[in-house]
Amino acid sequence: MRTKVKLAFMVNDSARKITYNKRKKSLKKMVDELITLCGIDVCAILYSGYHSEPEVWPSPLEVQRIITKFKSYSEVGQGRKKLNQESYLMERIVKSKEKLVKVEKTNWEMEKSLILFECLRQENFINTLNTNVLNDLACEINEKLKEITLKMNQLDTNEST
Repeated sequence: MRTKVKLAFMVNDSARKITYNKRKKSLKKMVDELITLCGIDVCAILYSGYHSEPEVWPSPLEVQRIITKFKSYSEVGQGRKKLNQESYLMERIVKSKEKLVKVEKTNWEMEKSLILFECLRQENFINTLNTNVLNDLACEINEKLKEITLKMNQLDTNEST
C-alpha cells in the first residue's frame, strides 16, 4: 500500500526532476486513456523549467486542431466548456449544501419517528420535549391523520361502488 505523498516543494533538484518525469508520464497516459476510452478530444500542454519549449500531447498538430476547434465556438460555447478552480469549487459547495439540506431533512424525519415511537412507549417522555419539537410533531401527526382519513374515504368509496 502506498503512503500518502506530502505536497510540498521538493528541495532536492534530482528527486524533483525524477518526480516530474514520473508525473508527466502518468499525465500522458491519462490523456491517452481519455482519448481511447471516451472518444473525446483531449490535449495537454506542459510548461516546465526543464524545457525551453512547452511539451504537448498527443502531438503538436492534434493540439493545434483541438485549440482551433475550441476557439471556433462562440464565447458562450467556450464559457460552457471552461471550468476554473473558483467556479469548480463554488459548484461543489452548492452541491454539498444541497446534499446537506437533504441529509438534515432525512435525519429530522427519522428523529421525529423515533420521538413518536418513544412517546408511545413512555407517556412521560413527551414532557421532556421542547415547544418547537412538540409543534413539529403535532404538524406531523395532523398530516398523517389527514392521509389516514383520505385513505379511509377512498376505501369507503370503493366498497360502496
